[in-house]
Amino acid sequence: MLPVKQQFSTSLNWEKLSQPFQPLASFNVETVEYKNISFTVWDVGGQDKIRPLWRHYFQNTQGLIFVVDSNDRERVGEARDELQRMLSEDELREATLLIFANKQDLPNAMNAAEITDKLGLHSLRNRNWYIQATCATSGDGLYEGLDWLSNQLKNVK
Repeated sequence: MLPVKQQFSTSLNWEKLSQPFQPLASFNVETVEYKNISFTVWDVGGQDKIRPLWRHYFQNTQGLIFVVDSNDRERVGEARDELQRMLSEDELREATLLIFANKQDLPNAMNAAEITDKLGLHSLRNRNWYIQATCATSGDGLYEGLDWLSNQLKNVK
């Protein structure tokens, strides 16, 4: 196990992936062991009134998981703006970025390539990032994304 605890933000419910997701009105903190890495997970809600509080959790963040609703075409621009705002913060300058393109099980969901374009990920410079198509209710894609992130963070230490 790495001696330093890796920190990242996510909207995944680690214990209950198969249960319906309820948006957070606050935040949860827990430690998750995965592939011999101890992650301190700050699970912060995405509701408008909570977003200004996000920056209080950025210090010492080495990895960031940003979950996008792939089925919500109307709000993907808002997701792009929030992501760009976060990535411009000094505390996240060197954070590795994992995008979970969630809800891939829905018939009108944008695929990972379309989400990549809509979020402007190809314009990111000096940023290690990866996008993974996921379905949080079935667990599809979650472990592939976490494998990528854990490998990246092992190389950072």
